[in-house]
Amino acid sequence: MNLSNTRALCFDIFGTVVDPRTNIVHEARELGAAKGLNINWDEFVNAWDALYLPMIEQISMVDQAPWISMDVLLRRNLIQVLQAFNITQFTEAEITHLNQSWHRLDPWPDCVPGITRLKQKYILATLSNGSMAQMISIAKRAGLPWDVILGAEPTRAYKPHPEAYLRTATMLGLMPEQCMLVACHPSDLRAARAQGYQTAYIARSFESGSHKHHEIITEKDFDFVTDSMENLADLLGC
Repeated sequence: MNLSNTRALCFDIFGTVVDPRTNIVHEARELGAAKGLNINWDEFVNAWDALYLPMIEQISMVDQAPWISMDVLLRRNLIQVLQAFNITQFTEAEITHLNQSWHRLDPWPDCVPGITRLKQKYILATLSNGSMAQMISIAKRAGLPWDVILGAEPTRAYKPHPEAYLRTATMLGLMPEQCMLVACHPSDLRAARAQGYQTAYIARSFESGSHKHHEIITEKDFDFVTDSMENLADLLGC
């Protein structure tokens, strides 16, 4: 495709850029072990994660609702899962610490080198449902070279609401067709494409637990289909 009009790459973060499970399962397991809990922590994190999409769908259906950050929403879900697993041993401080494990996620090995190459040619922005605090913590921890942190909190719209994509482009001073969403979630990419974005799919077969179905994607589905940020840099001439 003609990339002469492409100015900005906008990145989904959870799953696409960072591993959204390993650190969270590890921290939950360590905290549980300190309390003497014998629980399948993979299943616990699966249950926590399973509440995410219904939560976002519910919020997106409510127009002009007061803004609630992702940190608050995740904590609400965490309380619900703790109750479902009959876990009462955690203190408020420990619950807060576990919720903040979303701030301490590590990037996939290809991301820092690949994204650093992409920065040579493109504006780099986050376009995540994560909070600003999460995005800053993750970027500092991993050394991710964003030009700007955008997405749900700055735009006050959670993906896949159209305004999340449209307002991000506006904040960059660009038209949607000058932006490309980079993501491992097909539904996210399709929502961005519906608003005029170009799309780049990054395959992350292990980005979530076995409770999730992974859609089979072909090269015809999106503008670019690849399995790493470094390969994407190759495709985009960086």
